Amino acid sequence: MQRARSLDLDLVEVAPNADPPVCRVMDYGKFKYMQSKREQEARKKQTVIHVKEIKVRPKTDEHDLNVKIRHIRRFLEEGDKVKVTVRFRGREMSYASQSGFEMLKAIVAAVADLSRIESPPKMEGRTMMTIVAPNAQKRKPEKPGKSEKSDTSKKPEGKPPQRAEKKPAAAGKQEER
Repeated sequence: MQRARSLDLDLVEVAPNADPPVCRVMDYGKFKYMQSKREQEARKKQTVIHVKEIKVRPKTDEHDLNVKIRHIRRFLEEGDKVKVTVRFRGREMSYASQSGFEMLKAIVAAVADLSRIESPPKMEGRTMMTIVAPNAQKRKPEKPGKSEKSDTSKKPEGKPPQRAEKKPAAAGKQEER
């Protein structure tokens, strides 16, 4: 304590759970700052997996289905899980098990190279759904410029660009005559 006072520093308990507890003589403000910086770096390195949802109907046409499959592929390449839902209305429920299952099977087969089935197709009320997750080895690395805004979008500092001065229209017509 006396040594900390003489050096104009603080006595900080660094590891309270250790046996015996570890204390250091240091600047407490600097210690808290470095601790918060370490926590920020740890948060940056964490990856958050989102679950995206794609909804289709049994009557969804082939081209529309291909567009949905492209979206699913993009989500999987970005590392997100995808919940594919087939919604049934009215009389569509009478053939829900066969057509919905076939549609989900076709979608999963189209993205089989990028994904694995996390939950098999199942009925929940008027919807049939399945969840596909990305393969770990097939994931594309993120582009460095994608997460941060580029500096080109900022306006240059200094003077604004000069506008060219226009001659009055009437003056220009008199010179031509």
